Amino acid sequence: MEGFAPEVAWVTHGGLEPLQERMCVRPTSETLFCDFYKNDIQSHRDLPRLYNQWCSVVRWEKTTRPFLRSREFLWQEGHTAHATHEDAQARTELMLNVYADFCEEVLAIPVIKGRKTDKEKLQAPRRPTPSRR
Repeated sequence: MEGFAPEVAWVTHGGLEPLQERMCVRPTSETLFCDFYKNDIQSHRDLPRLYNQWCSVVRWEKTTRPFLRSREFLWQEGHTAHATHEDAQARTELMLNVYADFCEEVLAIPVIKGRKTDKEKLQAPRRPTPSRR
């Protein structure tokens, strides 16, 4: 959890009972998927791998955005592994268009497509690179 300390929640009770050990609720699922991929993908022939995840998320941000999300919200994300950068980019653009079309055509919500700003991204703090001596 090093590097994520401000976003980590520590659970100390299960219902009314104190836990024997406190549990950490980590802020991101990439760690789980990377561990899964190392066992699931043995060669380029196993690619692409496309997984969709729905889960409840709790964020301990300094401020929440009213009407957009509270501390707990339903989160959907795709986790994919591709043979090339071009394949990954094509999948990203495909899904962006699927979601934009759904929002505009079904929900009648206008969409502005574009890249997230740095403030909109969940980023792990940079870790120092070990020096080679």
